[in-house]
Amino acid sequence: MRARIPDQEGFVRRDGVNLHYEIFGDGPQTMVFVPPWCIVHSRVYKAQLPYFSERFRCIAYDGRGNGQSDRPEETAAYSLANYVEDACAVMDATDAGKAILVGLSFGGLIACILAAQHPDRVRAAILCGTVATIGPDHPYRSPKNFLAERESFEGWEKFNRQYWQTNYPDFADHFIRHIYSEPHSTRQIEEGVSWAGGTTGAVLTRTVEAGRALPDFDIGEAMYRKIDCPVLVIHGYDDRIQPHARGQAVAERTGGEFITIAGGGHNPLGRVPAKCNDLIVDFLDRRLGFPAPKPPAVRAGSGKKALYLSSPIGLGHGRRDIAIAQELRRLHPDLQIDWLAQDPVTRLLEASGETIHPLSTRLASESRHIELESGEHDLHCFQAIRRMDEVLIANFMQFQDAVVQGGYDLVIADEAWDVDHYWHEHPELKKAKLAWLTDFVGYVPMPSGGANEAFLTTDYNAEMIEHVERHPAVRDRSIFIGNPDDIVPLGFGNDLPAMRDWVPRHFEFSGYVIGQHPSTFGPRAELRRSLGYRTDERVCIVAVGGSAVGAHLIKRILQSYPMVRARLPELRMVVVAGPRIDPLSLDAPAGVTVRSFVPDLDRHLAACDLALVQGGLTTCMELAAAGTPFLYFPLRNHFEQNFHVAHRLDRYRAGWRMDYAAMTPDSLAAAMVEALATPSASRPVEADGAARAARMIAEML
Repeated sequence: MRARIPDQEGFVRRDGVNLHYEIFGDGPQTMVFVPPWCIVHSRVYKAQLPYFSERFRCIAYDGRGNGQSDRPEETAAYSLANYVEDACAVMDATDAGKAILVGLSFGGLIACILAAQHPDRVRAAILCGTVATIGPDHPYRSPKNFLAERESFEGWEKFNRQYWQTNYPDFADHFIRHIYSEPHSTRQIEEGVSWAGGTTGAVLTRTVEAGRALPDFDIGEAMYRKIDCPVLVIHGYDDRIQPHARGQAVAERTGGEFITIAGGGHNPLGRVPAKCNDLIVDFLDRRLGFPAPKPPAVRAGSGKKALYLSSPIGLGHGRRDIAIAQELRRLHPDLQIDWLAQDPVTRLLEASGETIHPLSTRLASESRHIELESGEHDLHCFQAIRRMDEVLIANFMQFQDAVVQGGYDLVIADEAWDVDHYWHEHPELKKAKLAWLTDFVGYVPMPSGGANEAFLTTDYNAEMIEHVERHPAVRDRSIFIGNPDDIVPLGFGNDLPAMRDWVPRHFEFSGYVIGQHPSTFGPRAELRRSLGYRTDERVCIVAVGGSAVGAHLIKRILQSYPMVRARLPELRMVVVAGPRIDPLSLDAPAGVTVRSFVPDLDRHLAACDLALVQGGLTTCMELAAAGTPFLYFPLRNHFEQNFHVAHRLDRYRAGWRMDYAAMTPDSLAAAMVEALATPSASRPVEADGAARAARMIAEML
């Protein structure tokens, strides 16, 4: 899912070639993102556009040869002069005026030419991994290597015209892997290879052959000395596409600022976007007087301030986080807590009287992303998280603005993976103490993913372990929501430690946290009466969380309802569809009540006779604590529900695990009748988890 869709898009036709552009935002100043070499297209700027378009009018376009722009067949069409004129044409068509240019790789060269030849168009130039006509080059880029004819090609011999014509996909894979030379870059490589599929070896050959012809304007050292606008050069020290010394030479000749990314490859904007975005914000503030805007004010207080982040994937996180917040206030009555959260969690917070940070409205919807990744009762959770990278960096930048400008003493992050990841990658970005909460640790490959998924989950786990062990001070407190026995008895992957060995060394244990423990609800008969349930009816509640992935499960359950009702006429079914499922789309039979949102769902779960749910941990544990019989249906390919949650429920002897794929209306009806006739034998769930977690956090204040 894109973190932000363009506000406008269109085409500029220049010299017979259509160039596709997109416009984001409507700020008073304009930023133009100049495309790199056409082996990729403008989506390469996906980590910058959502964030900067909150402040600037951002324009991005696909260079000729890839994306939605044309791919001319004439070599001359790919001349340097044409690329420069393309940039001018797009800027004219979009009324860019005097703009801030951002140029990655070849886009950096175009930005420099524009700054030198058309200073009236360029307010500042930000260059990353820039191509340059000065400074040393990598030997493989020589004409001799490019034109050589060989029977076989190894390594950088593949930077070759002959090889591109016959084995372009292999070259693209080789080249993209060297763009992202940093460890743990599997997502960037995967996406870059996909983008490279938007062009051909023939097109790339034309760009190189056209580049041999010198333009009718100076592109030598004198051109760089001619640039007088502010220049920021960001370059990876391990750039294998454009040598680090080239970026340094450009900075020296232009009088620009030079930032080295230690260990960085060719595209720091994509690989370390949080750091690069921060560098750009600082540069624009100091050199152009464009400070980062101060977030809208929240209520002021005289005591300590905490910013609380609660995962939007399922409402259970919100309920337990509210419970922890309430316990924190008992220990620190003057503590001000603001919540950076998304729908549907914000509905729960508002119903509880909590304060929502204004920047919450700018967060890209993680729940929406999950829905787009889902199939019929199927969510490949690990892959969905990998493909959520654009959403996560966009949301991290909003968080960073909130915490920097808000003067918070403490950040409480309940599975806010973006904050944990980027603060570990760049500890210097950390601006407050961090309390990190999670109820599982470690990705687990699903069997359907085969060897490749086992490799990927191991790589992600290895990166997490390296982060924590290299920078242990980033998490001031790591709290596992559960007990040591709740850790799944698996390993993190080949050559990595066992989860049960590693996790206890790096986490404290709060015990499980229930939003409000059912033991506080009072006698069950009174609870049922207060919720409107009669004594002569059996109540079955169906709850599938806050995303639309549960629609198929609900429909399957509704097919079984008449069969169960025929055997148990007193059965009443209440379906809590969540805010993202249209109740009318369910076509519920008579006798079934459908509600979209129930803020006190935990009380209804404690009062009912049977519940049917997905495999989400919080809801299942609330049912276990209440002693309510329940059937749970783990989503197919959801590693957390199938491994981490299932292990914990087995330990508590709670619930009946169901197989959605094997379920028929008849078999489901039989299981419901059996569950209604079988008393729950689940082990008791601790009632003091929220208080224990709050005490751990309170010590940080």
